[in-house]
Amino acid sequence: MDRSPIKLEWIESVVTCPLKTQRQADGRFKKWGFIQEEDKYLRVIVLEDGETVHNAFFDRGFKEVDNEN
Repeated sequence: MDRSPIKLEWIESVVTCPLKTQRQADGRFKKWGFIQEEDKYLRVIVLEDGETVHNAFFDRGFKEVDNEN
């Protein structure tokens, strides 16, 4: 399986300008963005402050039509 490393610039882009943001029950936020170079959606989990990145991964199950910003 070919896995591309997730670039910091992609994470920054999703955090600053997400397609969708959803608050989790624990206060963290899920943010999604489309990464053109990979033709995939990237999900970034940030802490309650909205900036500190907890995790980032390509989300194969994300559908853009679910947008509820």
